[in-house]
Amino acid sequence: MPTRLPATDNASALLQLDNQLCFALYSTSLAMTRLYKPLLGALGITYPQYLALLVLWEQDGLSVSALGDRLFLDSGTLTPLLKRLEALGLVSRLRAVDDERRVHITLTPAGRALKAAAARIPGCILSATQCEIPELVALTRQLQSLRQRLAST
Repeated sequence: MPTRLPATDNASALLQLDNQLCFALYSTSLAMTRLYKPLLGALGITYPQYLALLVLWEQDGLSVSALGDRLFLDSGTLTPLLKRLEALGLVSRLRAVDDERRVHITLTPAGRALKAAAARIPGCILSATQCEIPELVALTRQLQSLRQRLAST
């Protein structure tokens, strides 16, 4: 059962920007994306492209729908991103033989090779956060749990 917010004499405090979880998440996401931008720029890719590549480095040959499920993106958002990755020579989009409506995404040799260059990025991010690994693991799990609860509403 959901917990109610505590009663307050100052109801406007509930509407202050710094008291909003949504703003804390949003502004942190912006800061994180800014942190990634020069690191990924050196690789010639954007942050959304990096996320797609992370998934493909874990499991190559996924369908567009499976990749979208993993990234929480619809095909209308994902398709242009994949076309740009294909234009960069990092992935190939191949229609399934048994069902031409399904498209599978496969890393090219250049896409696989980019993984080695990207391997330094997590260390840079860890350093910038000034957090210990257990703290980041716990925070990541909390955010994943929150995302799951929000998705089920």
